[in-house]
Amino acid sequence: MNDVIKLLQRHRSIRKYKPDVVSEEVLEAIVRSAQMASTSSNVQAYSVIAVTDPETKLALSAVAGNQQHVEQCPVLLIWCADLSRDRLACEREGAQMISGTMENFIVATVDTALAAQNAAVAAESLGLGIVYIGGLRNNLREVTKLLRVPELVYPLFGMCVGYPDHESSLRPRLPLRAVLHREVYQAENQSEAIAEYDATVHDYYIERTKGKRNTTWSKEMADKFSRPSRAYMRAYLEEQGFRFD
Repeated sequence: MNDVIKLLQRHRSIRKYKPDVVSEEVLEAIVRSAQMASTSSNVQAYSVIAVTDPETKLALSAVAGNQQHVEQCPVLLIWCADLSRDRLACEREGAQMISGTMENFIVATVDTALAAQNAAVAAESLGLGIVYIGGLRNNLREVTKLLRVPELVYPLFGMCVGYPDHESSLRPRLPLRAVLHREVYQAENQSEAIAEYDATVHDYYIERTKGKRNTTWSKEMADKFSRPSRAYMRAYLEEQGFRFD
């Protein structure tokens, strides 16, 4: 394996950081790397807000469920799906933007995720650690207010970035046969692969927590997907100018 593959395959979430500042040069290198991610039709439908102000990070930490690493990390990147520039481009050409399509929303969301993952890999290649913060979606109205997010933009997730102050464990992933299908989707492989993964995850948690966490992947997924979550989201997105006609 080459160094890139080795880097990708040792990714782990980092939730404790040294106080060392992430320099402007490093930050800009990370974001320039993000910009080179694949993008649908060169739309580049994303923006990233770099937050270093302690009070703002504290407020965002509260939104995310008081995750201490949000407050502690040297820089918090807020990745936003952004169609506002595309509206400006249409106006420059005397055209009216049709923003009310699910396709445009999907393009912006996917573009943002692709750019963010490029940034994550770039950061790790420079010796930094990251962790994604989906908890910002607990209250995007508050995030929008704090960060002055305009219409046709919505914060998708945050990303803590900093120099690691601990060595976290590598969390096992699903067996390859669960996600890699040959020629057609092979549903018959799923039950056996999930059963195997449940056993792996159970053993991982038992070892990592010295027996305090006794669960499986299936139990975690059942808890997550059997109850409503963030039901306000569609209304919020419509407030931001996104339509799903």
